[in-house]
Amino acid sequence: MSSEISGSRSGVNYDARGLAEPDAVAPGTAEIDGDTARIDATDLTTRLINLELKRLVNVEGISEVTIFNPGAKHSIGVGILRRCTIKVEGSPGWFAFGLIDGPEVHISGRVGWSCAENMMAGSVVIDGGAGSLTGAALRGGDLVIKGDVGARTGIDQKGGTIIVMGSVGINTGFMMQRGRQIICGNAGNNVGDSMYDGEIYVAGTIASLGVDCVPGEWTDADTELINRKFKIYDLGTPPEFQKLVCGKQLHNYDSLEPSERKLVL
Repeated sequence: MSSEISGSRSGVNYDARGLAEPDAVAPGTAEIDGDTARIDATDLTTRLINLELKRLVNVEGISEVTIFNPGAKHSIGVGILRRCTIKVEGSPGWFAFGLIDGPEVHISGRVGWSCAENMMAGSVVIDGGAGSLTGAALRGGDLVIKGDVGARTGIDQKGGTIIVMGSVGINTGFMMQRGRQIICGNAGNNVGDSMYDGEIYVAGTIASLGVDCVPGEWTDADTELINRKFKIYDLGTPPEFQKLVCGKQLHNYDSLEPSERKLVL
């Protein structure tokens, strides 16, 4: 990328890669007390919230940040790549805490669509419900939702664990590639549709299974996993689950005869 993009825009300095320089992105609105800080987001745009959050974590070395009055603003907390604790008092909007790698996040409200999209490591715990596409393309870490979740939870999931204490909508686990989903409530139609690998555990009723999603054999490892996750997040006693896995009938789909394809589909 050409160095011509370096310079200043809107009072923020950018380097030759087009990235904001750490010492120049600080709105300076937070209240800092030792290793903790508080951000009142009432009058801040999403951009200023994120700039201040990254300054506190990356430059000031703050270990715990609390964001008040998020006002359902979208894309809060995206791209935090260091270990820290972030608390949100209230409800952020869509795409909250996507592309994070390490933070431990606790949201006291609910969230909109696509929370923790592409999370690589860390944890996000949501006290309320969440919109559709929650945990889309999740790569690692734990995502815990204590309420209900919309459609397509964990679509294209590539790792990590999603725990839903309530129910989920249609197409949960669609094209899941790896990882685990633990659903304590009911599940809508097409659970695990076209999944390649991974495990889905459902305690409630299942409206229908998706293509190539089949019941799986329960093992001691499944019991250990669920008990461990429930203990870590203080979720009480786990209910009884049904385990779902990939039937692997679509892995060699192109080699099937036309008559066999009808049986698969």
